[in-house]
Amino acid sequence: MRELAQAFASIISGIGEDPNRDGLKKTPERAAAAFGFLTQGYRQDIDKIVNKALYPSDSDEMVIVRNIEMYSMCEHHLLPFIGKCHVAYVPDGQVLGLSKVARIVDAYARRLQIQENLTQQIANCILEITGAKGVAVIAEAQHMCMMMRGVEKQNSVMTTSCMLGVFRSRASTRAELLSLLK
Repeated sequence: MRELAQAFASIISGIGEDPNRDGLKKTPERAAAAFGFLTQGYRQDIDKIVNKALYPSDSDEMVIVRNIEMYSMCEHHLLPFIGKCHVAYVPDGQVLGLSKVARIVDAYARRLQIQENLTQQIANCILEITGAKGVAVIAEAQHMCMMMRGVEKQNSVMTTSCMLGVFRSRASTRAELLSLLK
């Protein structure tokens, strides 16, 4: 953490500010702690997150967890992107503990990312853990790198999806999901 704080002090100096100014004296340490929190996904273990929370189930109907808040960092500009994620799967003999779905989203979101990869990582992880017949992930986010700089488009929302298994092979399953999310 000390090395990260020193890097933030260099950034503050690099933009022409005095890191020893009263308002900035502890900023490098605070920024390092904040950045550590925002990238904690690198230090999380998916197996520990899931903690064997897989439960036998005869259900073969779609399970959807909607509107999971998502906070990530753009790997190109180190600026946040913020939005929501919808995760669906069709169980095949077992279901995943509800809170584990949101924790998996967080584990991948709390890394330097692009939204396209984030969506795929979540879907692949849920599929691997559950052995589901299919997994779908849809993410919608606003990117500060597009809102605060560059083209400065305040109302833009990026939507990405990853459809695996029956969500990819069966148009009716995909259509059911999309109608339930409306």
